[in-house]
Amino acid sequence: QVELVESGGDSVQAGGSLRLSCTTAKYFYRYYYIAWFRQPPGKEREGLAVLVIGDSSPIYADSVKDRFIISQDTDKKILYLQMNNLKPEDTAMYYCAAASRPADSSNSLLQSTYNLWGQGTQVTVAS
Repeated sequence: QVELVESGGDSVQAGGSLRLSCTTAKYFYRYYYIAWFRQPPGKEREGLAVLVIGDSSPIYADSVKDRFIISQDTDKKILYLQMNNLKPEDTAMYYCAAASRPADSSNSLLQSTYNLWGQGTQVTVAS
């Protein structure tokens, strides 16, 4: 069974907004962290925003903290990423990830913390 499925990627103009969704197979309490990452063409995968399960305060990367908002619908098992004021440099494949094993929160934006990944959804921002 596929555990994480992203959707909502699209092509938009700079300054526009998108909301990505990640549908999970399990309720969020089964994870320690659930997060959004992105990987621009030819670059490393970057952690963007993290929900620490059981903690009300999300963690954001500095590069997106004033424009992106992570949220959840726990009943529907959906994780969202609201992306505002999009820029061409936001063009990337966006991934949802979950950690089913404990880890230090200081590492929550690192790929190595996560053992479950979705297939990704493409976001393209035109200038």
